[in-house]
Amino acid sequence: MTDTNTATFLDTARQVITDEARALDALAAALDDSFVRALKLILSAKGRIIVSGIGKSGHIGRKIAATLASTGTPAQFVHPAEASHGDLGMIAKGDVVLAISNSGEAPELANLVAYTRRFDIPLIGLSSRADSTLMTQADEHLLIPAMGEACGFGMVPTISTTLTLAMGDALAVALMKYRHFGPENFRDFHPGGKLGAQLSKVRDLMHLDVPTVRTGTPMGEALLEMSQKGFGVVGVTDPADRLIGIVTDGDLRRHMDGLLGLTVDQVMTAHPRTIGPDAMAEKAVALMTLPDPKITCLFVVDPKGVGKAEGILHIHDCLRVGLG
Repeated sequence: MTDTNTATFLDTARQVITDEARALDALAAALDDSFVRALKLILSAKGRIIVSGIGKSGHIGRKIAATLASTGTPAQFVHPAEASHGDLGMIAKGDVVLAISNSGEAPELANLVAYTRRFDIPLIGLSSRADSTLMTQADEHLLIPAMGEACGFGMVPTISTTLTLAMGDALAVALMKYRHFGPENFRDFHPGGKLGAQLSKVRDLMHLDVPTVRTGTPMGEALLEMSQKGFGVVGVTDPADRLIGIVTDGDLRRHMDGLLGLTVDQVMTAHPRTIGPDAMAEKAVALMTLPDPKITCLFVVDPKGVGKAEGILHIHDCLRVGLG
């Protein structure tokens, strides 16, 4: 491969991205009240949002449906060809259909569009042609700019699919903000993978069998509790069950001489780092990995309670789910 080829490849790639970025700017500038009306129609749905499209529009439609569903708007993709062979029965009163066709003339959508008209099911059309069959049949319209394609001869779906995907993302995020859909809600639909781990709460990972001893406990008993619970640490509580300190392996090393003749009060580290049960697990990792010193466990104390240790979290619990 010559340097000339390399330069040509990069020039082409940059031109594609520049063309698509320019098209996205045009889409943002062109948004008007029709977007708001489509959004309100979706919000009025008592059922699901049925997304449909063929070819590349279908692939983008699947992603739009998945994004809507994972962000609080029940949605499902229905393939238009399968719809014509029985899957129209998946579409019911209370649903809203979002049909996607760049040209607005995809024949595969004809039966689905006719079905929505026959049974008075609201239809949103997403196309680059306002005068197309799809858009003239639709109740509400999401018009994307007709800006050709990045291939140079206007036939390979590139710019049009980028604009369609962006329109779907705009719908999903606008709906999220209207519904005040936040990270905690997102985790309900996305408990798996790295995203799910990042959204885990401390209470989801903590252990409830907390190693604790009462203030004044001899160190021999405290060591037994540490050994039985297996966390390498023991909490020290006052008569009201408030956590007032912890004994770690570092504390043991510092008091090795005559250790068994001491009580936990003489060995413990007072005012240890703690975390609340509703805090994000990522915050727990950050607290445990602070320098001076790094620690492997955090006691979980409800900041709204009386200071009682409700659980304990080990760094390995966080690493196991992909944090850290």
